[in-house]
Amino acid sequence: MTINLYNAPQQNLQQIVDRCNKEADGAYDIKLHTLPRGADGQREQMVRRLAAEDSGMDVLGLDVTWTAELASAKWIRPWPKDKAAEATEGVLEGPLQTAMYEDELYAAPYNSNVQLLWYRSDLVPEAPTTWSELIDVAEKLKSEDKPHYFEVTGAQYEGLVVWFNSMVESAGGKLLNEDGDKVELGPEAVKALETMRDFAKSAAANPSLPNTQEDPARLAVESGASFGEANWPFVYPAMQGSGAKFAKDFKWAPYPGIDGPGKSPLGGANFAVSSYSEHPDEAFDATLCLRDPQSQLTAAVKDGLPPTIESVYDSTDTVEVTDPEGKTSQVGMADAYPMRDAIKDAIKNAAVRPVTPVYQNVSTVTSKILSPPGSIDPETTEQRLREQIADALESKGVLP
Repeated sequence: MTINLYNAPQQNLQQIVDRCNKEADGAYDIKLHTLPRGADGQREQMVRRLAAEDSGMDVLGLDVTWTAELASAKWIRPWPKDKAAEATEGVLEGPLQTAMYEDELYAAPYNSNVQLLWYRSDLVPEAPTTWSELIDVAEKLKSEDKPHYFEVTGAQYEGLVVWFNSMVESAGGKLLNEDGDKVELGPEAVKALETMRDFAKSAAANPSLPNTQEDPARLAVESGASFGEANWPFVYPAMQGSGAKFAKDFKWAPYPGIDGPGKSPLGGANFAVSSYSEHPDEAFDATLCLRDPQSQLTAAVKDGLPPTIESVYDSTDTVEVTDPEGKTSQVGMADAYPMRDAIKDAIKNAAVRPVTPVYQNVSTVTSKILSPPGSIDPETTEQRLREQIADALESKGVLP
């Protein structure tokens, strides 16, 4: 029987699918369907088909912020207890939280991601630990007529919400309560907003901050215009392959905080089984293979997707990799992720985005109010966020 897998574009996912099909030995045959590249397009396609009770979708690759939405709508199945035990064994706590809804497992964590502070050590010998230190470094570099911008995702989109959520948690606060149904914010959010505004008005902020997303941030550093960035680990292999003369000086450090260590933004993806699948038992079995340690190692080494299973970070196993010239070699976690311990530590202390069925509404409202970051008025902005997020939480429907 065919198990239809719908997932975001991932270059080497077919290799994982092929291994799982071989190991299934005829019990099922996974067929990979690639969703649009943009997250909004992925979500829209899945939501429309699920709303129509489409039985042609079995396993769904979800952004970590979608689990609660689809579970609340009863579009994905809770995991059977015996299979849930296998799907969660050894999984890091942050990624596991993103797969839960109302204390029940609705998805299997597949890959994770965290932002780190990336910087040029030829310009900054010692990494800043707070945002105020970043500003001080930028002012010093500017006075020396050196690259002095630090790149942050400040455009009006999810990247801005990710930054704000991490700032609030770094200040000791929360956007929403633990149940995801009430706004918290408060003094900690005001402090976070003050820090974001101060950064946006400082020498560290690139004038393009209000339009900056992840890839433009990466390119600004690779071009030599900026001394560092807060970004996902994909920037490291990109820098090493960029040909930049300072690539050897590109280093990493923990995500900056406000008064001390910061809490990194947490990303990643989960696999869920559709409520309308006609083969749920086989779909759950297929999912267990698609996100097992071997699959996560392949995704990490070949596609740059950090694992959710802690033991994979220390694995000595290797994966065959072919370079652009056709030469093959065996590559392991230590080769592909020299910063793997920093990633793992950051995941353990990461800022998980609020788990709520209406996260999309909360995100849209938040990014609109925070944009542009230089216009933030901490007290007034906190109050607007409080009022409009509360309204967003009252949304009764799911965007079709």
